[in-house]
Amino acid sequence: MDTKEYSNGEITILWKADKCIHSGICVKTLPKVYNPKARPWIKPENATTEALLDQVSKCPSGALSIK
Repeated sequence: MDTKEYSNGEITILWKADKCIHSGICVKTLPKVYNPKARPWIKPENATTEALLDQVSKCPSGALSIK
């Protein structure tokens, strides 16, 4: 299982590519954080920790989680 980690210094977002169903909720909710065309595609420093926690909790596939 391929899991990538992205940290803002307070929390770390874990992304499991094989679980992702590409619902687009992350991109629609926090477009400054999630940009599928950029590398790295997740930039957690572009949102507050509270906003990240709220958004990750809405991921329908469980591909995004917090460490």
